Amino acid sequence: MKSLQDKVAIITGASRGIGAEIAKTTAQAGASVVINYTNNCSAADLVVSEIKSLGGNAISVRADVSDSVEVKALFDAAITHFGKIDILINNRLVHK
Repeated sequence: MKSLQDKVAIITGASRGIGAEIAKTTAQAGASVVINYTNNCSAADLVVSEIKSLGGNAISVRADVSDSVEVKALFDAAITHFGKIDILINNRLVHK
């Protein structure tokens, strides 16, 4: 059994680089993954496609995590799609 089976993870900054690798690894461990991105929708959708092609479950959601209204929308989207949130991996450094 996969160690994160039936878990749902939100991963911020997951459209590229380390965040994308964290998302893929989390999905390989069995979690459904919410790929958060701020600007690069096509990169986020590519990560979703890669996860799905390997049998995983993922969606992408645009939200600026420095904005509390957008963070709420991110969490609402995850709950609407997957029914819950078990894990949050904050991979995005916010500069203000």
